[in-house]
Amino acid sequence: MSEVEEFVEDAGLYFERLGLSRTAGRAVGWLLASPDGTADAPELCERLGVAKSSLSVALRQLESGGLVTRYRPPQQRRDRYRLEEDVFGRAFRAKMTEFAAFTALAEHGLRAVGDAPGPRRRLESMRDMYAFMAREFPRLLDRWDQERSGS
Repeated sequence: MSEVEEFVEDAGLYFERLGLSRTAGRAVGWLLASPDGTADAPELCERLGVAKSSLSVALRQLESGGLVTRYRPPQQRRDRYRLEEDVFGRAFRAKMTEFAAFTALAEHGLRAVGDAPGPRRRLESMRDMYAFMAREFPRLLDRWDQERSGS
């Protein structure tokens, strides 16, 4: 197995842990590592060794999540796929909505445990940490955007 193939497999496992299908994660890995950062569906099927139907589901998942763009180059017969600009910043911003869900879960837990000191302390810590993340991460990503743009 080549280094690139190992990277693609690692990307599949990594993105699977983040909620994508393994095939979708492998497609992201291939698009990251491919020479021009693009591929058409038959090329992805061949490179990833997956069925057309499996890849189709994965590409739909990536498109609907705003991670890849499908486009057709002029005078070409096939659509191609490429990663969205700032794909990881966008993906992270989308995942930040989960901070509010964790905060709400902690609030629910606090109502459930009442005044029990041990559980209350743990749930308050959970709530406070996710509230902090929800407040601070947007600022951090804004700073990242500024750094990328050279401002």
